[in-house]
Amino acid sequence: MYRDITELYEQLNAELLSWCSAMTGDRYEAQELVQEGFLRAIDHFETLESLDFFKKRAWMYQTIKHLFIDDLRKKKREDLSDEMPDFGELRCEYTEAEWMQLINSLPKDEGKVFVLRYLEDFTSGQIGEMLGMPAGTVRSKLHDAKMHLRELLK
Repeated sequence: MYRDITELYEQLNAELLSWCSAMTGDRYEAQELVQEGFLRAIDHFETLESLDFFKKRAWMYQTIKHLFIDDLRKKKREDLSDEMPDFGELRCEYTEAEWMQLINSLPKDEGKVFVLRYLEDFTSGQIGEMLGMPAGTVRSKLHDAKMHLRELLK
């Protein structure tokens, strides 16, 4: 099995990297996509085993395209739900120490996720891994933190 995947990798890696680099505009992101594509190929080896080279090639392109689209959707969700809250002119009225005091007054998990997301710039997924909770829960806690801060600033 690994010999077949290695052979497919040697045949398609440069081509897929070039294609992904053009799609993403980022060489490192392209490498991630291609690696994930080959991991999927290993997971679906039974399916690929019966295909000829051109169908394997098409399968790889389609799989990587779907990974790219999924990644775009994930980033879009992250961007929409994880924007730094806009507290308008209130932001200027408080010192950094007062902001930290406000953030520290939030319930424990809300304050943690707020700091990790907006001050440390981690994604919801990364925060979830750190705190042992799903990314959706992190986004929910971020939403709650924003609502609590708005209430505190009234």
